[in-house]
Amino acid sequence: MTERPIVRYPDPALQVLDPAFARLRIGNAGVERLATGFRWAEGPVWFGDARQLLWSDIPNNRIMRWDEETGDVSVFRRPSNNANGNTRDRQGRLVTCEHDARRVTRTEYDGAITVICDRFDTKRLNSPNDVVVKSDDAVWFTDPPFGILSNYEGHKATPELPTNVYRVDKAGRASVVTGDVPRPNGLAFSPDESRLYVVASGDNPRTIRVFDVVGNGTALANGRVFVNCGQGVPVVRVGRRRGPRRRRGLHARRHDGVSDPASGALREPLLRGAEPQPPLHGGEPVGLLRLCRCPGRDAELSAGPAGAGPACLHEISAAATSSPAWSPSACGPRRPRPARAARRAPRTRR
Repeated sequence: MTERPIVRYPDPALQVLDPAFARLRIGNAGVERLATGFRWAEGPVWFGDARQLLWSDIPNNRIMRWDEETGDVSVFRRPSNNANGNTRDRQGRLVTCEHDARRVTRTEYDGAITVICDRFDTKRLNSPNDVVVKSDDAVWFTDPPFGILSNYEGHKATPELPTNVYRVDKAGRASVVTGDVPRPNGLAFSPDESRLYVVASGDNPRTIRVFDVVGNGTALANGRVFVNCGQGVPVVRVGRRRGPRRRRGLHARRHDGVSDPASGALREPLLRGAEPQPPLHGGEPVGLLRLCRCPGRDAELSAGPAGAGPACLHEISAAATSSPAWSPSACGPRRPRPARAARRAPRTRR
C-alpha cells in the first residue's frame, strides 16, 4: 500500500506563502503518499520507539498501523469503537477517543484498556473527538456530537450533555474547562502550554479559537478567535522540533502553516476545500500543502465524507525549530537520530 512516486524538487505541492516558512522547507524533500484505501482517516499518532504510525479509520471501525521499516500497513485494532483522535501520554501509552463507546480510553503496556472518562455528572459523554495530554498528566479532550448524529461513525443517540472541552486530572476527576466553543474538534497546547488552541467546527465561518491557560494549568480564560478558516475544515497541530523531521498526515486538499509571533512555534491548521482566510487575531498563513494526488480522486474532494473516495496517508520531511522530546499535541516521543559514522583519521603522506 506504500507509494513513493518520483517528484520534481522543490516539490510544487509545498508552497511558501511567507518568507518565515522558507526555513522549514527542505529543497529535496517531497510529499509522499504512504497508503490509501481508507474511508475516513484521522488521529495520527507517532510511536517513535516502535517506528510505527497509528491512525483511525473511523467508519471502518479500526485503528491502522504503518511500519516505517517495512512500509507495510496493517490493522492495529478492530473493532476500535469508531476511534477518532489518538495521542500518547507522558508514559508513552496510547490514549484514544472512541465515538461509539462515547469514552476516552488508555491502552496499558499489556494491552488492557482503561477508561479515563465516559460520563460527567452521571450523564454519558457525546462522542469524544480529539485529545491531548498535558505535562502534569492531565487529559484534555473535546466532546462534540458527531459520533451520535448518525450511524456512520458511531450510533445515533440523543445528546445528554452540552458540547464541552473537558479536563481529567491524575486522580480521574473530570471538569469542564470551557463550554463556549461550538462543536469543539481538534485541540493542541502551545509548546510552553500557556495557550490552548481549539477548532470550532460549529462556527460559520469555521475558526480556530485560542485560550490562555490559567489557574496553575487547570483552567482557561480570555478565549478569542485565532484563525478564520473561511469554508475550510481545520485540524490543528502544534510543535517545535530540532533538525529535519517528517510530518505525517491524512489526505486533504489544503494544509496551512500559521506562525505564532509570541512563541515562534509552527501552527499547522489543515484547511479542506478552501484557500486560507486572513485570521482575525494573531497568526498569518505562511505555507500551503496541496495533497490531492490520488488516482481517480477529484481535486475538489476532501478526505472523509461519505462518497468522497478513499482517504490517504501522506508524509513530508521538514526542518523545524527546537522542541522538547515530548510534545503534547505531536505524535509521541521524538524519533531517535541515526548514529553518526565514525570520522576517518586523516591520511598521512609518505
